[in-house]
Amino acid sequence: MRATKSITVARPRNEVYSFWRDFENLPRFMHNLESVENLGGGRSHWRAKGIAGIEREWDAELVEDRPNERISWRTVHSDDHLRHAGTVSFLSVGDSATEVRVDVDYDAPGGALGASIAKLFGEEPGQQIEQDLERFQRVLETGDVERSARVEGLSDVDVRTQEPVEPVNREQQDPRTRI
Repeated sequence: MRATKSITVARPRNEVYSFWRDFENLPRFMHNLESVENLGGGRSHWRAKGIAGIEREWDAELVEDRPNERISWRTVHSDDHLRHAGTVSFLSVGDSATEVRVDVDYDAPGGALGASIAKLFGEEPGQQIEQDLERFQRVLETGDVERSARVEGLSDVDVRTQEPVEPVNREQQDPRTRI
């Protein structure tokens, strides 16, 4: 199966590429992604939550890395045959914006039936990529803090300063400003 999505980010191409290329940044905006560990030599280990919260793990390797242009990868070891390969392309739009295009080919666990079930639960890769790209755009354009309830005990982190952000104590907040 194949999924292709794109979005324009109001940041220069080199910044957009650099942020994405540091794979450990990806869990900040990829909703189901728990962690990415750099294994060296162009390889990385990925942990994510799938349908019904089932944890999935795989290793990936870089197939192509063209700075500020393209990153391509493929899985090399996967727990339940979750094989995929893809490319993220970065194209300048004017002087200060970048089109980010994600193309992914994947084998859906359970074949066409599994893909249909994933779509019903909002877990189909095309749906996830679109939502993740929207969060990626927000993080890069506004520095919006993304919450991660997946990692127990982890504070929110301001992506601009990398400093922990303390949660708002709603009881101590002025009642006129409570949400």
